[in-house]
Amino acid sequence: MPQLSLHSPTGPLTVSAEDDMIVALDWGWGRDQDETPLLRQACDWLDSYFDGDATACTLPLAPYGTPQQVAAWTFIRTIPMGHSVSCAEVARQANVTPADVVAACSENPIPILIPCHRVDMDGCADYDPHTYPGDGGAMDRLFLRELETRAPDTI
Repeated sequence: MPQLSLHSPTGPLTVSAEDDMIVALDWGWGRDQDETPLLRQACDWLDSYFDGDATACTLPLAPYGTPQQVAAWTFIRTIPMGHSVSCAEVARQANVTPADVVAACSENPIPILIPCHRVDMDGCADYDPHTYPGDGGAMDRLFLRELETRAPDTI
């Protein structure tokens, strides 16, 4: 599986692709580096994102998950940069349960690109903020939210 790594303010990140679709974004530097046009595009978008210059992410994504998680992730991708939506509203819009939203955010294989950090988890009793997929967990989630509120509204 081709992968390409980059440096970011939250630590090294590795983007992985399969069949011309992004399937994972992991914290850490990948062992094998195989630059493809799609992975270069993803790393360029992430660089712009961290510089505060990104537009909406339109990269082709193929996250692996349950049908409920995929439904939640599909809606979460529509949340504009710098905005947040409650867990309950994500559940309602995606036609899933709040527990499904918690599972989707806790098990998100493509964080940042699927911006689960934009879901307001207040009131979701089952959510543990330390399950955010970054190395810093809740700190990475907070960093991303603050980064987006400082970024110009480009959407």
